[in-house]
Amino acid sequence: MSDPYLETIKAMGRDVYDNMVAAVQTGRWPDGRRVTGEQREHCMKAIIAWGELNLAAEERIGYIDKGHKAGDSCDEPQPIKWLQNEETS
Repeated sequence: MSDPYLETIKAMGRDVYDNMVAAVQTGRWPDGRRVTGEQREHCMKAIIAWGELNLAAEERIGYIDKGHKAGDSCDEPQPIKWLQNEETS
């Protein structure tokens, strides 16, 4: 037995994916209608599923490159000095 949701995602073309991404980003469909909260939720799930099936990891929505640091522009870590408030009487 096949999963109807997965079959729908597999049949979805890049143009549908791009329209869903734009709808989630802007809050509007290509014809100008507002995207409802339920539609946004379904679109986000479909975008993630379609990306998993059709895109390389670095091309997917939400990809974060955890393998490289920002470069030499990062500051060296500095120890924190804790100051205590001294009450005088």
